[in-house]
Amino acid sequence: MRLSLAYSPCPNDTFAFHAMVHSLTDCEGLSFDVTLLDIEELNRGAANGVYDICKISYSAFFHYISDYVMLRCGGALGYNNGPLLVARNDSPIFKRDGELYRELISSLTTAIPGEMTTAALLLKFAFPEITLTHSILFSNIERAVIEREFDLGLLIHETRFTYQSRGLRLVCDLGELWQQRFSLPVPLGGIAVKRSLGEENAKKIGRVLKRSIEFAIASPELSREYRNLYARESGEDIQRRHIEMFVNRYTLDVSEVGERAVLNMYKIAADAYSLEKCGYNLFI
Repeated sequence: MRLSLAYSPCPNDTFAFHAMVHSLTDCEGLSFDVTLLDIEELNRGAANGVYDICKISYSAFFHYISDYVMLRCGGALGYNNGPLLVARNDSPIFKRDGELYRELISSLTTAIPGEMTTAALLLKFAFPEITLTHSILFSNIERAVIEREFDLGLLIHETRFTYQSRGLRLVCDLGELWQQRFSLPVPLGGIAVKRSLGEENAKKIGRVLKRSIEFAIASPELSREYRNLYARESGEDIQRRHIEMFVNRYTLDVSEVGERAVLNMYKIAADAYSLEKCGYNLFI
């Protein structure tokens, strides 16, 4: 069976999918037409049912839950890996003692990596007064804030490791705020499969992907060339830190704790986006 497969160019995804898309492990008769896209483009693709298998934000998944189901493996959940809200070092939002002039926030413009990203949902949760947002490519946010196109920027992926050295300062770690409130890992994104493929095929895809992740963990050097083809930051140290942060025990299996985190986020998304009560199983 040949399936369309889409995921991001970020090191954790290319690391996880490398073995299965290059047939380095048992794919159980499956083969793949692969597309790599920015996360918001992936979310839009899922909205239109373009791909059989697709990495998408959990925030977006809640909108398309009747068409897609999440695999138990391959997702990005965890602690201390949420999106970061940043500003320039000289931003008037910072008081001399380092505290925030929170009353200024509603008047500031914020660059976000997409309206349907989990980062955008976490921003609504943490700072409901921020309404002047603009969606741009995630890898351009850091530069856009530095060059004063926007007052604030919501960073995800590799730029969370580089912003301080480039003249930016942390306003709020949105993942840390989530963890303080709920004592749960932050569910960022996962691997969704079309429900129309059927339960057995979805489970097969899950087995193949888990095998691929286990292969990557056992032999991380084999995916280096593939990762370097697409990574926004080419430094090996940044890629290693990125993989260590986003590939963890929840990547191999979402677990009961991860499921609770996703259900909790669904309730927040339902309030934010006026979603109907979920009548579908979230995972397979």
